[in-house]
Amino acid sequence: MKNFNLKKTLFITGVLLALSTICIPQIVLAQQALSEAEKQQREELLKKELARVEAEIAANTIKLNAKQKETSSIARDVEILNYQISQAKLKIRQKQIEIERLGGDINVRVKTIRTLSEQIEADKESLSELLRATRNLDNTTLTEVVLDTDTLSGFFVDLDSFSFIQSNVHDSFKAMRNNQVEATKEKVGLERRQSAEIDAKRVIEVETSKIQAAEAEKKRLLSIAKTEEAGYKNIIAAREAERAAIRNALFKLRDSTGSITFGQAVDMAVELSAKTGVRPAFALAILKQETNIGQNLGTCNRPGDPVTKQYDQIMHPTRDIPPFLRIVAELGLDPRTTPLSCPLSYGYGGAMGPAQFIPSTWEPYKARIAAVTGNNPPSPWRPLDAFAASQLLLRDLGAAGGGYTAERTAALRYYAGGNWADSRNAFYGDSVMRIATDMQAQIDILRGN
Repeated sequence: MKNFNLKKTLFITGVLLALSTICIPQIVLAQQALSEAEKQQREELLKKELARVEAEIAANTIKLNAKQKETSSIARDVEILNYQISQAKLKIRQKQIEIERLGGDINVRVKTIRTLSEQIEADKESLSELLRATRNLDNTTLTEVVLDTDTLSGFFVDLDSFSFIQSNVHDSFKAMRNNQVEATKEKVGLERRQSAEIDAKRVIEVETSKIQAAEAEKKRLLSIAKTEEAGYKNIIAAREAERAAIRNALFKLRDSTGSITFGQAVDMAVELSAKTGVRPAFALAILKQETNIGQNLGTCNRPGDPVTKQYDQIMHPTRDIPPFLRIVAELGLDPRTTPLSCPLSYGYGGAMGPAQFIPSTWEPYKARIAAVTGNNPPSPWRPLDAFAASQLLLRDLGAAGGGYTAERTAALRYYAGGNWADSRNAFYGDSVMRIATDMQAQIDILRGN
């Protein structure tokens, strides 16, 4: 019986020690609240400064728009550049304030996650000890427990003690689960704020480049004497020639029966952006990336192709052939001569049109595409419908509203689906974002920004 008494003593001691290490999330949160007043004061100051900067941006935008409507002259162009430089600097400060606001919160969340993680590990170890002690106690028979108790009342006191301990073990499990929930929430919040910080830094990079370009152009304009009217006319002519070259450049479309100009592509992307919220430059970058990959160029299922390149040989037999036949029948097209992408070295082919939708993906989007473009039925090979399909999918993938991380993630999902986070696919997202930067610069030239 001494053995049982020893086990019981060790069990109770172990339980009490283990319970002393269990903490609930509120303790961690209380530690955070110690400097709440200081944090609140700092936040209020940053909010006021941000409001001031945003008001200056709005006022500067009005002045810039008014100046752009004036008759072209060197003085007018220099003033526009001054406004643009001022605007870029204001946007940089705006994003710097956002980063300052995010920075403090990110540091707090990192510390909270570390504290919660340490507590969860301590909880696990403590509960492991409790469970091991409980298993040892379970091996003791009821007869041993009763015979070891000096009195009947002592037996019930022990039962009450064990019931109390079991109740606290249950509470400890609950506390550990709460810690895990809080840690998950903190990690999600941290990821969002880190993404927002990355977005803000990207904006700062873009605006810094704009300042450098504007300063260089301003220097060039100021070097021209006001009396050199011919020199200024040459500058105007060069700008117009650049705009014309950009607007008239052919925008090659995969699997399309023809090409459209870049200007037409921009007009379509801008029109659709008003309905989808997807940035035109980013939407065009996706299509540009798809065209320049150099694979799957729609060289299957054309007139005269061998049997091995026809739709019923290259498509997924149950997933894509039935919807493909419905799509071409509705459009009055010949399923044997409508161009499709060939398979890669793996998987299936059959992607359609500029946006490279496979039939089973296109069909669920048909009604939404028709609602946006007014073309019913929509065609995967019609540029406007293809652009709409691409933007709708990108919106569904989280690209609406812009932001570097949101757009890059949407591009990766567009390319790799559920495997988007695989580092081997990172090249696609990085390439799309580089192209989007170039596209934005060309769009800005077209619009005279």
